[in-house]
Amino acid sequence: MTRNVVISGGGTGIGLATARSFAAHGDQVLLLGRRAEVLRDAEVPGALTYAADLSEPGAVRGVAEFVGRELGAVDVLVHSAGGAGHLEPGAGTDDPIEAAAYDWSLNFRLNTLTAVLLTEALRDRLATPGGRLLFLSSIAAYRGSGVVSYAAAKAALHPYAFALARELGPRGITVNVVAPGYVQDTEFFGDHMDEARRERLIAETSTGRAGTPADVAATLHWLASPGAAHITAQVIQVNGGAERGH
Repeated sequence: MTRNVVISGGGTGIGLATARSFAAHGDQVLLLGRRAEVLRDAEVPGALTYAADLSEPGAVRGVAEFVGRELGAVDVLVHSAGGAGHLEPGAGTDDPIEAAAYDWSLNFRLNTLTAVLLTEALRDRLATPGGRLLFLSSIAAYRGSGVVSYAAAKAALHPYAFALARELGPRGITVNVVAPGYVQDTEFFGDHMDEARRERLIAETSTGRAGTPADVAATLHWLASPGAAHITAQVIQVNGGAERGH
């Protein structure tokens, strides 16, 4: 049976790998992202695309209207949009307070607000029963590593997901979170990853390798499957054991 799958941040990295996984199983996929050209180049067979800044309420209303026209119900909603701000303009100030305000506001907007607004816009369209709502968090939400404002913004998704699991559970909808560690071949680190840090992050795993977008996509696909129908309000770690530390 074909499902309707909406994926934010679907043009690159984990979101793209997830889109390809669902499409390969015959599902109708809608890719959301800010850059129309990236979505057009995504090469996901049969996918629909819609470019929007999901931190802007008006743009999210546009997404909801598009979903209503083109899809109707949403069987799976995956929140893969986000980042630590490496690809965004800098604060443009030497004032530490202004710089902190910019950094924390940016990461909240990129990682928390985008997921909240899209969820609220589409929650009434989630398939009942059987809908799946999936959030992308990070190992940083547990370890506080990297950009602390990013870690906090990702951690904010957890109580939101848990509350949604209670609210939507009676409709037969599950809500879960996936927390990747270091995942190679994504835009997340921009030009900021050096070889020494890469080796250190891999050394922190128990598996001795970096994660891949396909690792995370496979977990998301499983959480959206009938086999995971009794799993909800969970944070699934996909980081080769790095969250436990060495």
